[in-house]
Formats: sequence, structure tokens, C-alpha cells
Amino acid sequence: MTQWVVDRLGPDVPMHFTAFHPDWKMRDKPPTPPKTLMTARQIALKNGVRYAYTGNVHDEAGGSTYCHQCGIKLIGRDWYELHDWNLDDTGHCRACGTRCAGAFEGSPGTWGRRRLPVRMSASV
Repeated sequence: MTQWVVDRLGPDVPMHFTAFHPDWKMRDKPPTPPKTLMTARQIALKNGVRYAYTGNVHDEAGGSTYCHQCGIKLIGRDWYELHDWNLDDTGHCRACGTRCAGAFEGSPGTWGRRRLPVRMSASV
């Protein structure tokens, strides 16, 4: 599948390999092992996919975006937390100047994981 995407759609089409988590009426099914997602990501990268990701698991390497030219981490991600941002205002790698496919700003903004207080009140 990954080779087909690269050959017909191009290497910049992002691919996401997301873990299944048992929930509600499917609790009898096992979750996807993280190793399975990491293996799928490695196959995609080997076949020329530039932006392959793992999801629904803690895998910083698999969730981050890397420059396909120099290999620097462009956007570091761990779940909803961003911790690296090495793109300039035009979406180019700050280290080598290669364009990263997508639409980006010079800074990551303020979105991400939010913790909001929960207010509990006694019911009448």
C-alpha cells in the first residue's frame, strides 16, 4: 500500500498508523501492539513515504515530523504536546531550508492538550 501511494500520489502524502483500543462492545478484542504500528511506519518510510506517523500510542519518534532532506526533527509531538518547532514562517526547515509539505506558521500557536477544572456540585 505504501509503495502504491508513493508511486501514484507522491511521497508527501502523510500516512497515519493508528492503534485500536478496545472500547464499549469490542472489549473482547486486543489493542494494537505499538510494535505493529512502529513496523508499519518503518515499512512506509523505507518505501519512500516522507511523513509516516503512529497514533493513539506514546511514540514520540513516530508522532513527530522530520525533514526529509537533513533528518532534523521539525515538529516534535508526544500525544497532544508539541515540544520542538524547527520550521520558519514559510514552512521551511530551519537547518537546511528544505520545504516541508503542508501549511505552517512560524510558531506552533497555543493549541494542544488542555486541562480544565471540573466543578462538582451536590445534586438536590
